[in-house]
Amino acid sequence: MEKIRIYYDKEGNTLIVWFGDSMDEYICEETGEELILMKDKNGHILGFEKLNYLPQSSADRNIVFETATI
Repeated sequence: MEKIRIYYDKEGNTLIVWFGDSMDEYICEETGEELILMKDKNGHILGFEKLNYLPQSSADRNIVFETATI
């Protein structure tokens, strides 16, 4: 698994999360819930963008990661 990259755009109120290579992005699909999925040519999800993301407090900016071996 590649590194997870998280970006928060305070001015645009968007949260962007990449868990694949952003250079492989081929198409974006809007889910209708203010969420955009970024996919590669094979339809695998590489990341997502959450529109109108407004953290309630600075505590919401703390990120916890869990990893599992499958």
